Parts: sequence; C-alpha cells; structure tokens
Amino acid sequence: MANVNRTPGKTRRAEVAGGGFAGLTAAIALRQNGWDVRLHEKSSELRAFGAGIYLWHNGLRVLEGLGALDDVLQGSHTPPTYETWMHNKSVSKETFNGLPWRIMTRSHLHDALVNRARALGVDIRVDSEAVAADPEGRVTLQSGEVLEADLIVGADGVGSKVRDSIGFKQDRWVSKDGLIRLIVPRMKKDLGHGEWDNTIDMWNFWPRVQRILYSPCNENELYLGLMAPAADPRGSSVPIDLEVWVEMFPFLEPCLIEAAKLKTARYDKYETTKLDSWTRGKVALVGDAAHAMCPALAQGAGCAMVNAFSLSQDLEVGSSVEDALVGWEKRIRPITDRCQALSGDYAANRSLSKGNMFTPAALEAARFDPLRRVYSWPQ
Repeated sequence: MANVNRTPGKTRRAEVAGGGFAGLTAAIALRQNGWDVRLHEKSSELRAFGAGIYLWHNGLRVLEGLGALDDVLQGSHTPPTYETWMHNKSVSKETFNGLPWRIMTRSHLHDALVNRARALGVDIRVDSEAVAADPEGRVTLQSGEVLEADLIVGADGVGSKVRDSIGFKQDRWVSKDGLIRLIVPRMKKDLGHGEWDNTIDMWNFWPRVQRILYSPCNENELYLGLMAPAADPRGSSVPIDLEVWVEMFPFLEPCLIEAAKLKTARYDKYETTKLDSWTRGKVALVGDAAHAMCPALAQGAGCAMVNAFSLSQDLEVGSSVEDALVGWEKRIRPITDRCQALSGDYAANRSLSKGNMFTPAALEAARFDPLRRVYSWPQ
C-alpha cells in the first residue's frame, strides 16, 4: 500500500538522532523503504555501550527484516536452557518451548547493524549531536545547524534532548537495585564440572542480596550481570569487590578474577521512563528516549528495535507522516507498555528468583512477530 500523500518522484528525508540499536534500526528500515536517511551520533565514533545483550524472537525477526540476521547469528549463542538458582541450588530450567532467543556481546550486534547501514548508504555523521527538534520537521544540531526533514526520529537515549526540547510529559523512576555488566573470558576449563553453556540466573538473599546472571555469548566470551542493591556499598562498587563476590559465588572465581581486572566497569541503577506520547507532529521517539525499562525481561533492546522497525512499516500506509506516526503508536505501543510494566514489577519484587517466571504474559513481547503486518488502525 502506497502513501497517498507522497509527491511522485520526491525522495523523503529522515534525520535520526542517536546511533544505538534503535537509531540504527530505524535508519536501516527507512533506507530500505527508499528514504534518504542521515544518522547523527554525538560521539566521535560509532560504538556500543554496555556488555552483553539478549535478543528474543521479536528482535531476531527485526534483524531478518533488516538483512542483518546471518551476521548476528555468527558469533552469538543460544543456551540449552535458562536455569535459575536460589542459594546455589537449581530451582528451575526453562526452554521456552522452542521460542528463538540469542545472547551476544553488544558490540557484535552493533557492528552488524552499522555494517548494514553503511552498505545501504545511510549517511552517518559522528560528532553530530541533535540538541532540539521541532514537530514541524526541523532538528537543531549542537553546531547550530538546523536541518529540515519529512521525519525526525529521536533515538538519543534515556536523556534524550530531542524529547526534552519538545516537552513530552514523562514519568521517570529509579529502582533500588542495579547491575554491573561485564564481558570476561568464559574460563570453561577452569570452572570444572557444570552446565556452563546454560544461562544461569544465580540469586542469593542471605547474608546479602546479590545476583549474577551468567550468560555465555559464544565460545570465548561470557556476559556477567552482577546485581546488588544501590544501598550496598560493597556489592555496587566498581571495579568489583572481588572478595565479596567470590564469597557468595565461589564456583565462579576464575571468571570473577577476570571481572575484577576491568577498571572501566560501571554500576547502573534500573531506570524506567514512561511518556504521555511517543510522537509530536513529524517527530517520533524510539528506544530508551520513549520507554526505558528495567532489564528483568531482557526486552529493552528488543522492544526498541521492534518499534523502530514498525515505524518504517507504518510510514508506508499512512495518509501523511503525522497520521502515520499516530497510527504507529496506537498499534505498537500497548505491547511495550505491558512489557515495561511487568519488567518493572519483576525488578521491584525480584520475582525472577522464584524460577519458572517466563510465563505467557512475560513472553508476550518476545513472541511478537514484527514482519507480520497486522494493522488495527484505519488505513
């Protein structure tokens, strides 16, 4: 279905603020649909922040639609099971009934998206920060330059300047817990007997609250998520306090020794952002700029990529950009809202420690297929 408001022969232009997963997904998807796309990254280079990442069926289907899936599958890992331990004893093993999921380093996913964007001819500008946007279709850069476009995509993270310059109403809150995210060598030979190809979600509530999410990314790299309350100075300290972590998880000592060597480690508290709207005129917000969520269901990136990809789909059927954006939010937002709320509830109550918590409701977003266009809004 064609956009009936499109001028024949006129190429539409999009300015995308932010070179993370959401911004790159939006840029690639729009470019595949014939848009001229310019992506602005405020840093001096395109690089991934953080350590490891989970992608479920919804995110993997986005990668398929972007033509980047094969690159991502090479060098990533699907564990045989998602195992939960409480006080170092297994309480559950979940396989999700064959639902596809994958673990990888964030740099691996980011590199695949950057390579795809460049191959398609996305105009990537580094040292280029969007500091304001206008719903009429203008974006202002840090340099003072003002650019006009048919679409402005704000994918500039939880502290989005595109969002804040327009004045979207928002609620933000921070959880009591946080994570130290690290990539270390797998050290399988040193760990001894055990099912070390599994994801293992290790919880302890005594004598301190500490959790390690053990996540193999490939044959050589391991993603460790070390959770502790922000009020615990030893559990939340970086570089990590080796003694306090080995005391609780002695079987992971070889990996924790490697983790303690990483001086650039960072402790991040869980954050949630909820907006009254994701769109205003010709401006759309995607990713953490629109819906930062707690990582309990491992859907922050997945929902961001689904929403950015779906944005490009809906722009092909709306009568105008403004109408298409309204329809896009109406169609796609409810599933993200439910995922965000449940993630926040799970994080607040540390629910994953119980095991077998990936219920049908918890996997709703993971099961969503963004390549199947099902529109419930008037066309």
